Amino acid sequence: MRIPIRRRLLSLAAVAALVVSLMIQWPGTAMASHTRSITPISIAAMTDKMSAKAKEAEGKMQSAYGEVTGDTGQQIKGKAKQVQASAMNAKEAVKDGAKASARKASDAADKLADKIK
Repeated sequence: MRIPIRRRLLSLAAVAALVVSLMIQWPGTAMASHTRSITPISIAAMTDKMSAKAKEAEGKMQSAYGEVTGDTGQQIKGKAKQVQASAMNAKEAVKDGAKASARKASDAADKLADKIK
Protein backbone atom coordinates (compact mmCIF):
# COMPACT_ATOMS: atom_id res chain seq x y z
CA MET A 1 0.00 0.00 0.00
CA ARG A 2 1.63 3.19 -1.19
CA ILE A 3 0.75 6.55 0.27
CA PRO A 4 0.39 9.34 -2.31
CA ILE A 5 3.22 11.85 -2.33
CA ARG A 6 0.85 14.73 -1.54
CA ARG A 7 -0.33 13.00 1.64
CA ARG A 8 3.28 12.27 2.63
CA LEU A 9 4.23 15.90 2.19
CA LEU A 10 1.24 17.01 4.26
CA SER A 11 2.28 14.58 6.99
CA LEU A 12 5.80 15.96 6.91
CA ALA A 13 4.44 19.52 7.09
CA ALA A 14 2.28 18.56 10.08
CA VAL A 15 5.29 17.08 11.85
CA ALA A 16 7.32 20.22 11.10
CA ALA A 17 4.51 22.38 12.54
CA LEU A 18 4.45 20.19 15.65
CA VAL A 19 8.20 20.58 16.10
CA VAL A 20 8.00 24.35 15.79
CA SER A 21 5.09 24.57 18.23
CA LEU A 22 6.92 22.38 20.76
CA MET A 23 10.06 24.45 20.54
CA ILE A 24 8.26 27.77 20.87
CA GLN A 25 5.59 27.02 23.50
CA TRP A 26 7.20 24.42 25.75
CA PRO A 27 9.85 26.50 27.58
CA GLY A 28 7.32 29.17 28.55
CA THR A 29 4.90 26.56 29.83
CA ALA A 30 7.62 24.90 31.87
CA MET A 31 8.64 28.15 33.48
CA ALA A 32 5.04 29.11 34.28
CA SER A 33 4.32 25.74 35.89
CA HIS A 34 6.97 26.16 38.60
CA THR A 35 5.55 27.79 41.68
CA ARG A 36 8.89 28.09 43.42
CA SER A 37 11.70 30.34 42.28
CA ILE A 38 13.81 29.12 39.40
CA THR A 39 17.08 27.68 40.63
CA PRO A 40 20.00 26.29 38.66
CA ILE A 41 18.69 22.79 39.38
CA SER A 42 15.25 23.52 37.91
CA ILE A 43 16.86 25.18 34.89
CA ALA A 44 18.97 22.06 34.38
CA ALA A 45 15.82 19.94 34.64
CA MET A 46 14.10 22.12 32.06
CA THR A 47 17.12 21.73 29.80
CA ASP A 48 16.90 17.94 30.12
CA LYS A 49 13.20 18.04 29.34
CA MET A 50 13.80 20.27 26.34
CA SER A 51 16.50 17.88 25.13
CA ALA A 52 13.99 15.03 25.34
CA LYS A 53 11.39 17.05 23.41
CA ALA A 54 13.99 17.96 20.80
CA LYS A 55 15.04 14.31 20.47
CA GLU A 56 11.39 13.29 20.08
CA ALA A 57 10.81 15.94 17.42
CA GLU A 58 14.00 14.93 15.63
CA GLY A 59 12.85 11.32 15.63
CA LYS A 60 9.42 12.24 14.27
CA MET A 61 10.99 14.33 11.52
CA GLN A 62 13.43 11.56 10.59
CA SER A 63 10.66 8.96 10.58
CA ALA A 64 8.44 11.19 8.44
CA TYR A 65 11.33 11.79 6.06
CA GLY A 66 11.78 8.05 5.79
CA GLU A 67 8.10 7.65 4.99
CA VAL A 68 8.19 10.35 2.32
CA THR A 69 11.29 8.95 0.66
CA GLY A 70 10.43 5.30 1.26
CA ASP A 71 13.68 4.78 3.19
CA THR A 72 12.95 2.22 5.92
CA GLY A 73 16.38 2.86 7.48
CA GLN A 74 15.44 6.47 8.20
CA GLN A 75 12.06 5.34 9.55
CA ILE A 76 13.74 2.91 11.94
CA LYS A 77 16.30 5.49 13.07
CA GLY A 78 13.50 7.99 13.66
CA LYS A 79 11.50 5.50 15.72
CA ALA A 80 14.64 4.67 17.73
CA LYS A 81 15.12 8.36 18.55
CA GLN A 82 11.50 8.55 19.67
CA VAL A 83 12.06 5.59 21.98
CA GLN A 84 15.18 7.28 23.35
CA ALA A 85 13.15 10.44 23.97
CA SER A 86 10.52 8.38 25.81
CA ALA A 87 13.24 6.98 28.06
CA MET A 88 14.56 10.50 28.71
CA ASN A 89 11.02 11.66 29.59
CA ALA A 90 10.56 8.68 31.92
CA LYS A 91 13.82 9.54 33.69
CA GLU A 92 12.67 13.12 34.16
CA ALA A 93 9.30 11.93 35.48
CA VAL A 94 11.04 9.75 38.06
CA LYS A 95 13.27 12.65 39.10
CA ASP A 96 10.26 14.98 39.39
CA GLY A 97 8.41 12.39 41.48
CA ALA A 98 11.36 11.97 43.80
CA LYS A 99 11.69 15.73 44.22
CA ALA A 100 7.97 16.06 44.96
CA SER A 101 8.15 13.27 47.54
CA ALA A 102 11.18 14.86 49.19
CA ARG A 103 9.40 18.22 49.25
CA LYS A 104 6.32 16.66 50.89
CA ALA A 105 8.46 14.88 53.48
CA SER A 106 10.30 18.11 54.24
CA ASP A 107 7.02 20.02 54.59
CA ALA A 108 5.62 17.32 56.88
CA ALA A 109 8.77 17.43 59.02
CA ASP A 110 8.50 21.23 59.25
CA LYS A 111 4.86 21.00 60.36
CA LEU A 112 5.75 18.39 62.95
CA ALA A 113 8.61 20.54 64.25
CA ASP A 114 6.24 23.52 64.51
CA LYS A 115 3.76 21.44 66.55
CA ILE A 116 6.53 20.33 68.92
CA LYS A 117 7.64 23.92 69.62
